[in-house]
Amino acid sequence: MSAAAPTYDLVLLLDPQAEDARRTKIVSDARSAIESEGELLRHDGWGERALAYPITRRSTADYHLFQFHTSRPELLRSLDRTLRIADEVLRFRIVKLRPGTPPAPDMRGDGARAGTSEARGAPGPAARSQARAPASTAGPDERDEGSSAQAQPSSGGEQGGAQESGSAAAEQQAGETATAERELETAGGEPA
Repeated sequence: MSAAAPTYDLVLLLDPQAEDARRTKIVSDARSAIESEGELLRHDGWGERALAYPITRRSTADYHLFQFHTSRPELLRSLDRTLRIADEVLRFRIVKLRPGTPPAPDMRGDGARAGTSEARGAPGPAARSQARAPASTAGPDERDEGSSAQAQPSSGGEQGGAQESGSAAAEQQAGETATAERELETAGGEPA
């Protein structure tokens, strides 16, 4: 197959309630059609996944991704016709990829997937929520507006600095509370 042939993605959503033999036949027929008239680069079985919205009263589908090269439009027409008339196919889409398109992610459900933020080294949901947590729990009436110890927003890797300024603000708030209690005691009032 020539290197100038365009690359295509075929995403296939099969009815998970259909017989396994019938689903296997649809996948193998699509695979053999691609291999006979093109070059199959990749076939990923992504397994059963939730749909964004129900299709023919189904909330899940068996996903498959085929990536292939072909310069023959007959293959595309043949796949379109075959998949359109198969009752077990909920949806399919054939997309021509532009040159330089990055490879599809590995969507198989093996622990941490390649597409997750934890696998890329980015902070996960727990770290992001810590970074968003306010450094001081004092309300707007209790904060000293002229104080320079107010917490500054931080990005993912600077969590330690936000925690240090948060503890400094907490110490300052505790000191202000103790000072206010002493002033109340010397004035003859009861601390709250």
